[in-house]
Amino acid sequence: MIPGAPREARWIRSEPRRSLPARDLARLLRHALGDCTVVEVQPLIAGFRNANFKVRLDTRAGWIVVRIYEHDPSLCPKEIDLLRVVSETVPVPQVIFAEPAGLDGLPPFLLMQFVDGISFHDLKRSGDREAIAQAAFCVGETLAAIGRITFPNPGWLAPGPAVTKPLLDGANPTPRFVDFCLASPNLQRRMSAELRARVGALLWSRAPQLAELDSQASLVHGDFGKRNLLVRCDSGQWSVAAVLDWEFAISGSPLADLGHFLRYERVARPCAEPHFSSGYLHAGGILPQEWRRIARLLDLIALCESLTHDELPEDVTAELVELIRATVEDRDAILP
Repeated sequence: MIPGAPREARWIRSEPRRSLPARDLARLLRHALGDCTVVEVQPLIAGFRNANFKVRLDTRAGWIVVRIYEHDPSLCPKEIDLLRVVSETVPVPQVIFAEPAGLDGLPPFLLMQFVDGISFHDLKRSGDREAIAQAAFCVGETLAAIGRITFPNPGWLAPGPAVTKPLLDGANPTPRFVDFCLASPNLQRRMSAELRARVGALLWSRAPQLAELDSQASLVHGDFGKRNLLVRCDSGQWSVAAVLDWEFAISGSPLADLGHFLRYERVARPCAEPHFSSGYLHAGGILPQEWRRIARLLDLIALCESLTHDELPEDVTAELVELIRATVEDRDAILP
């Protein structure tokens, strides 16, 4: 056990991923919108892979968000196509302009409407139980709507959106994928041999249950965490304002997103539950027997994969290892 890991520490930089010189921002905006004047720019530091800037072009106008895809250029057209598809049933930011090919040395970028609201993470920290319950119910309904979008088969998503290939070929892809993660040098230097052995044994012991999910082909957000869910209160009722950051989306089991959202939910001190799952069921979502345990196993896969990354702050590493150990021991995580 590694106590004292910060609650929901995430890959948040203390400064933006990149600085965008004023001349480059002006060139980018002229290309997208024509003649315009930048009044104010606020770098957004949340996230670890892309650079995001909140921009105001006129004192009387609203804000827009400039999103620059630095990690993988192909994620820009993928996210554009996903936003187009999901916008019919799921609240997402409106795309104003997109340049998937980049511009004169700048990576691909996207201009989106700025959505007013707060993250579910911040709402949770407020301690307002009634507001949290209302918002969590709506988050469940929203996740059910995401899961109603389906594909011909499970696998990785590319622009289109279209499934390109299976998540992993062959039988028992889930425990085999975890085996690959456990063999990673990055993971091995961060996780003890004892814990690695227990993780592998747990996943293989549940292989038959996990195999039942292998054919599911619903849209899975892939990063359905509380910071990617904007909520707001209108006329005394909390609802989801927007679901952000679709770059990790795949075709698979919706239980993966349920597991991610409930990653920090403690049975001993519930917050989003049972409101979240009630909203999911109310909107037509299906929960199998032992759904909470299975969802937690699917999230265990994501936690292990995160430990294979080259760049990982020490506080995030400590948190991930604690969450993994708590899952293996079938207990609440020791997080403050």
